[in-house]
Amino acid sequence: MKVIPKTKDLPALIEAFFMDRLIGQRNASPHTIAAYRDAFRLLLVYAHDCLNKPPSRLTLNDLEAPLIGGFLSYLEKKRGNNVRTRNLRLAAIHSFFHYVSYEQPEHSALIQRVLAIPSKKCAHALVGYLSIEEITAILNAPDHGNWSGRRDHALIAFALQTGFRASELIGLSCQDITLGSSAQARCEGKGRKERCIPLDKNTAGVMRAWLRERGGKPNDPVFPNARGARLSHDGLAYILSKHVAAAKKQCPSLRKKRVTPHVIRHSTAMNLLRSGVDCSMIALWLGHESVETTMIYLEADTEMKEKILAKTALPNTKPSRFHPDDRLLAFLNNL
Repeated sequence: MKVIPKTKDLPALIEAFFMDRLIGQRNASPHTIAAYRDAFRLLLVYAHDCLNKPPSRLTLNDLEAPLIGGFLSYLEKKRGNNVRTRNLRLAAIHSFFHYVSYEQPEHSALIQRVLAIPSKKCAHALVGYLSIEEITAILNAPDHGNWSGRRDHALIAFALQTGFRASELIGLSCQDITLGSSAQARCEGKGRKERCIPLDKNTAGVMRAWLRERGGKPNDPVFPNARGARLSHDGLAYILSKHVAAAKKQCPSLRKKRVTPHVIRHSTAMNLLRSGVDCSMIALWLGHESVETTMIYLEADTEMKEKILAKTALPNTKPSRFHPDDRLLAFLNNL
């Protein structure tokens, strides 16, 4: 007698997807696990609100393509997520349904409808970065008279010099910092790639003073929260936004900019580029998968474009930019 395998319910499928497929088979990084986890938490809460069923009672048939499509629209319209975030959430859902296609092929029609939902194309805006004046204003904002201010100053100075991602800053432990004749910081970035970044004299001095005050054990976070635990992404964003708000009083140009931990990373890359560092070396410094990713900084650098413009001038002519007169400006402004 042929034994028919028992069909897994949705909670069991999701648990097996994370434990067996992502962790057991693919050995996915903690960053991937966290991103996929967040996607499914949002999806299950959305399904609960739409269907009035608790997540533990949802079935695979409840996750039909129209509900997934509604969830993606909800992310953009209600939560204010950008297209990139929407596509990342969809990628997690697609990965799960690819797994389900092998586990429960009897649901192939439903699975194919979900897998047919496309990623949305998005505009590729120029990267945002900070000028030297803006960087200086943010660095000077923390109050060195208290513990949190000294921590924040060390955190911002370290982030600006190393270009570490937010997750890399949060995950940094005391044992990852080496101080001495060749000060350096080690981290594990995307794709489990380890990289080691040398620290300049000023940053090494700041980190030496901070780690002495910090007094942490090797596995303790370099930049803890008030309870001594690791900062969360929200906590890191709050620290930066607090000091950017204070820096705006001294540097008005910051009022027009949205400064995030990733903008700090972009600023590091732009400083390296303008110092004459080759794109391949910048890619290694930032932990980029490909040098092509680093090309976004070439597109954003207006000073470099000005130098190119000067080289395109005809022989025996003085390179210059076009400046419209007031009447032409008025015409263009009224278009």
